[in-house]
Amino acid sequence: MKKLIFILSFVVAATSLYAQPFVKGTNVLSAGVGLGSSLGSFSRSSQTPALSLSFEKGVWDIGGPGVISLGAYAGRKSYKYSTSGYEEKWGYTIIGVRSAYHYNGIQNDKFDVYGGVMLSYNILNYTFKDNSGNNINGGGHYGSGTGFSLYAGGRYFFSSNFAAFAELGYGVSYLTLGLAYKF
Repeated sequence: MKKLIFILSFVVAATSLYAQPFVKGTNVLSAGVGLGSSLGSFSRSSQTPALSLSFEKGVWDIGGPGVISLGAYAGRKSYKYSTSGYEEKWGYTIIGVRSAYHYNGIQNDKFDVYGGVMLSYNILNYTFKDNSGNNINGGGHYGSGTGFSLYAGGRYFFSSNFAAFAELGYGVSYLTLGLAYKF
């Protein structure tokens, strides 16, 4: 019984610790699953969920209640459409550099709210095959190019290092939900 009380006390203490606000030198690694996407709108296809991974570091104190971060982003989403005569596949990969303003004026240190911009290279890999496996039109990387997007989000730290986050934007998905680790 003493062991159970000790373990429960440790868990409660660990999850009730307040996170420090996002400051210069803070590092955050986030992994998310996206809902909705501007990448293709293939209603009669199968698709994978939008997956993303990002890293950011607090780089500049700007006076006032906030810090500017700089980081990287990678996201992936794919679609597949099949009929009795052919199969098409679209694979979208987004690699980007992003920067955000983290507002530290909120009186609760468990929250990190931010908004930012991302410059990315969007890679589209497309294949078209008939039922015999012949690649009819060559497929390829047409449609790849640079992109620019805006995003806004927030994190809720349920311990000093771990948070849940939600982010709205125009990356690999419109809404991304996930977990973040601060170190």
